[in-house]
Amino acid sequence: MHPTAADAASKFDPSRAGEYAQQSRIALAGYDACHELSACMLAASLGAGRTAQVLVAGAGGTAQEIVCAARLEPAWRFTAVDPSRPMLDLAMARLAEVGLASCTQAVQGVVEDLPAMPLYDAATLIGVLHHLPGDDAKLGILKAIAARLKPGAPLILAGNYRAYASEPLLLAAWGERWRMQGASADEVEAKLGKILQGADPPASEEAVHALLAEAGFAAPQRFFGSLFWGAWMARKRGG
Repeated sequence: MHPTAADAASKFDPSRAGEYAQQSRIALAGYDACHELSACMLAASLGAGRTAQVLVAGAGGTAQEIVCAARLEPAWRFTAVDPSRPMLDLAMARLAEVGLASCTQAVQGVVEDLPAMPLYDAATLIGVLHHLPGDDAKLGILKAIAARLKPGAPLILAGNYRAYASEPLLLAAWGERWRMQGASADEVEAKLGKILQGADPPASEEAVHALLAEAGFAAPQRFFGSLFWGAWMARKRGG
């Protein structure tokens, strides 16, 4: 396992994995909408009703990207990769609960662990990039995904961007979002402190574009935003 991926995965221990479904929906206003639109963007890109092999990097947790995509496109098949065993187990349990486990292959590890062939028709990387420290780790996972995609294949990339402290009003609104869900003032302060110390989002949308370009993707199109969160679709160059 790549050391940076191991460091990121270590944060998602069994206790954090267990609360992930609830906490992620508070942290990201529009969580379900983002995942639904991600599936719609992929279907619009690939063509409705076709078969496809989809790589889902960082799939652990709710498996929401697979749930939405599989319900929209039942002929798609998924390879779910995550370095955190508790998070991957949680994802597969969710898929079993909704009757979708049979369409998904689970792989504990990182994208680099996957074989070079066959190539995938599409990929997703949702809620992962801001957990990887430094641009080298971010670029590494994007390059690994690009190497396993067919030319012209779409990637859905979604996550936080911009340094949190650089946008004090958005950060304060994020705190109010937690307060709206019943957190006390002390709990809000603790959550914001943990956020400020525990993640390393790309510095700007331009930085996201630059990472994608260097990894081998064409200019992305943003289709969703919520406070610090953005979601883009980009195609692997060459198609």
